[in-house]
Amino acid sequence: MEKFLLLVSLNRNGIKQRKNSWQDGVLGTNCPILPNSNYTYKFQTKDQIGSFTYFPSTSLHKAAGGYGGLNVYQRPGIPIPFPKPDGDFTLLIGDWYKTNHKTLQQYLDSGKPLPFPDGLLINGQAHTSFSGDQGKTYMFRISNVGLSSSINFRIQGHTLKLVEVEGSHTIQIIYDSLDVHVGQSVAVLVTLNQSPKDYYIVASTRFTSTVLTTTAVLHYTNSHTPVSGQLPSGPSYQIDWSMQQARTFRWNLTASAARPNPQGSFHYGQIKPSRTIVLANSAPQINGKQRYAVNRVSYINSDTPLKLADYFNIPGVFSLNSIQTAPSGGPALLATAVMPASLHEFIEVVFQNNENTIQSWHLDGYDFWVVGYGHGQWTPASRNGYNLIDTLTRHTAQVYPNSWTTIWVSLDNQGMWNLRSAIWERQYLGQQFYLRVWNQDKTPANEYDIPPNALLCGKAKGQRA
Repeated sequence: MEKFLLLVSLNRNGIKQRKNSWQDGVLGTNCPILPNSNYTYKFQTKDQIGSFTYFPSTSLHKAAGGYGGLNVYQRPGIPIPFPKPDGDFTLLIGDWYKTNHKTLQQYLDSGKPLPFPDGLLINGQAHTSFSGDQGKTYMFRISNVGLSSSINFRIQGHTLKLVEVEGSHTIQIIYDSLDVHVGQSVAVLVTLNQSPKDYYIVASTRFTSTVLTTTAVLHYTNSHTPVSGQLPSGPSYQIDWSMQQARTFRWNLTASAARPNPQGSFHYGQIKPSRTIVLANSAPQINGKQRYAVNRVSYINSDTPLKLADYFNIPGVFSLNSIQTAPSGGPALLATAVMPASLHEFIEVVFQNNENTIQSWHLDGYDFWVVGYGHGQWTPASRNGYNLIDTLTRHTAQVYPNSWTTIWVSLDNQGMWNLRSAIWERQYLGQQFYLRVWNQDKTPANEYDIPPNALLCGKAKGQRA
């Protein structure tokens, strides 16, 4: 059981929080930690091996550098489908602003969108380096911790062997560069098989009219030659290239599980979803201010965490069915949106993007199968192009401009779970809601009880757990 002692409310991006949405670290499940106080989160990672991140879920603290890597390693005796690397590097890459995060928040609160970022950083720095020995192989864990920008990652003179994506071991394909979208993480193996010198590590924005680029240095320990030459160029094609690359990410079906006795086994492609939910994002003006919405509903936070309101039967905090399961016409509205679902449902979720900007969607408490990408409007006929054999499971999926992405998800984790845009401006201004996965049988087999150190605030203050 891992523990973190924290000063702010913290979300572990991609950690499943088995049966424990009580401590998911978002405002719908946790009260914020007050200044000059602390709170201990407890969570299990027994079902996962891979590369993840963490960050504060409050305000725009993430823009102030509030993020980090969270790497989960295999237990002794659990094999991984590649030789143990000679070293392990974590690269947290994201866009950044010279403007103070409080000022950025004021922009959003006043109804203005965020300006274009001022640059990119790697591990919070404009200049950094990573050292390795010639002939050895190293793992690079690359996470996009930015607010809004997709990135392309590449290393001068070296190839990238993809081995893991957000907890899924992959078919090992060699790439010259990889697109990593907001909220996503990938792990690649890089063999230092070139002449001993220093090489550029490059990250640049994708799908932006102005391309931002940052560099780091891959230093051979026997090098006496600094970096030189032109930066390796990124892909010259945009949406189609990136979508085709995403389709090549495939699950390694022969890799071991995170533990020797996984609880049950099934193949996702042989199960028919019980229902389809279609979620369309939009960017409406509400009361003269910029907002973002899902199926016309722009989410507003309550002063009482929804999980606590549900547990204590507190009325007036949220209502089920406050968001529709398919897009409809009409004006956008503000609501504390919660969608009901039953424990152990197997559902299809279509993210429909009718805007000209790329989207990135994350579901707390779960990973899911990304079964398809496509242009234009999704229709039932789009299922003919799904990968029902070996698609990845992951926790964050990109949706290309004027396109759709479909996921299949087994709702095997009871709780109140946040489904949100990973693009911070959009989730802050309403592009999110909560999925209430529920079974009426109150048993630890379905969900853990409220933790004894639960913070109580809003209408839950004074209640007895």
